[in-house]
Amino acid sequence: MLLYQDETHVRAYQSLHATWSEVRKQKQVLTYGHHASVTLFGALNAMTGEIVHQTSSSCKQEDFLSFLQFVANHYKEKLIAIVVDNAQIHRSQLIQDFLAKNEHIMLIYLPPYSPNLNPIERLWRWLKETVISNRFHPTRSSIEEAMNLFLTEISKSPDDVLRRLGIA
Repeated sequence: MLLYQDETHVRAYQSLHATWSEVRKQKQVLTYGHHASVTLFGALNAMTGEIVHQTSSSCKQEDFLSFLQFVANHYKEKLIAIVVDNAQIHRSQLIQDFLAKNEHIMLIYLPPYSPNLNPIERLWRWLKETVISNRFHPTRSSIEEAMNLFLTEISKSPDDVLRRLGIA
């Protein structure tokens, strides 16, 4: 099993993009002055196009460990190779101890500063263009609901996901 893993932060207040609007009526995106956000851990199965994901309120080594355990339970009794970047949370002693006890999981580290080598980065761009571009989500649950809807919809056509991300 070859998985491409990464995490992203989806914030309520980001991502204004060029868009169509009525002449002399500039599009406005309301905000409430607070900054709700969700951390999303994800892994893309390079063979099937399946996306395994888990939300979190933070991006710490414990959160990554929780995601690794989630992936291990999802792909029980399979040899799993996970491509990750060089973030410290991927290299921590906590993670190394977990890997030593779970020899069927192996992390493959990308070279530093090479997000272009990880296709899940293109998924995050697609997600943000769809979920938060020119929109404001007033609550964390609103962000999660929009992300889950997006991920549910694209999971219906995994071959299209692989094509869009440049794998197939």
